[in-house]
Amino acid sequence: MARLHVGCAMWTHKAWAGRFVPSALPAKERLRAYAGWCNAVEGNTTFYATPARETVAGWAQQTGPDFRFVVKVPKVVTHERRFAGVEVEMRAFLDALEPLGERAVLWTQLPGSFGPPDVDALRRFLRRLPTGRRRAVEVRHPGFFTDAGAASSLEAALADADAEWVPFDTTVFFGRPPASKAERETWTMKPRLPRRTRALTDRPIVRYLGRDSVAETVEGWQPWTEVVAGWLREGRTPTVFVHTPDNADAPALARRFHDDVRALVPDLDALPEPEPIEPATLF
Repeated sequence: MARLHVGCAMWTHKAWAGRFVPSALPAKERLRAYAGWCNAVEGNTTFYATPARETVAGWAQQTGPDFRFVVKVPKVVTHERRFAGVEVEMRAFLDALEPLGERAVLWTQLPGSFGPPDVDALRRFLRRLPTGRRRAVEVRHPGFFTDAGAASSLEAALADADAEWVPFDTTVFFGRPPASKAERETWTMKPRLPRRTRALTDRPIVRYLGRDSVAETVEGWQPWTEVVAGWLREGRTPTVFVHTPDNADAPALARRFHDDVRALVPDLDALPEPEPIEPATLF
């Protein structure tokens, strides 16, 4: 059966309490509750600090074998040292992630200043990663999207390492001026790049940013439902992350995207039904 992984930028959010997860939930149970809604998550916190191995083991225990973690490589590696002299940091990072096994994808997100002349450094870094580790790369320099030669050079480097090119689709978000506080804050933080829909591996990954309006977000992802359905028919196993500026409805939106794709690919595995949220009581 075909499988589509969907998820959000995090597994805990104050706006989700009492709606998607129980209100009073210990930190060590929040991922388990989130995994009742989605079967993938972005590991953005690892960009700032490598977690303890014991913490990651807890993540593994809270999720099933088909759950997917797309875990960001620390910024000291990608942004501060740009792959130079990072052996100690990468060993610590890879050791911490070991409890996740094949469920973890190593996600290398590069700054906008990392351009076509830097591809060789990326190629060398990817080659040094352990075999058997899934890897994916997100670039933000406009040259990779507007220059065919630069795009081909990057694709060749990724192909050498069986790495996926992760598009971050912000075209819908930037389609009109911001209309909320969260949209205004996001406006200054996210990259404006052309939409890219070409998959390089059998496990493509998409990051999609909609609006705080549910209707606009759903309308904006319609091109992706067709692309993802096509990947599934080709035998690929995609992962799609749904973002909005406030992320208040993100778990439900991720499931709705899955439903929209399943309408096009009826043999797609259904997501598990989330556990009902008990209403809050006084006693």
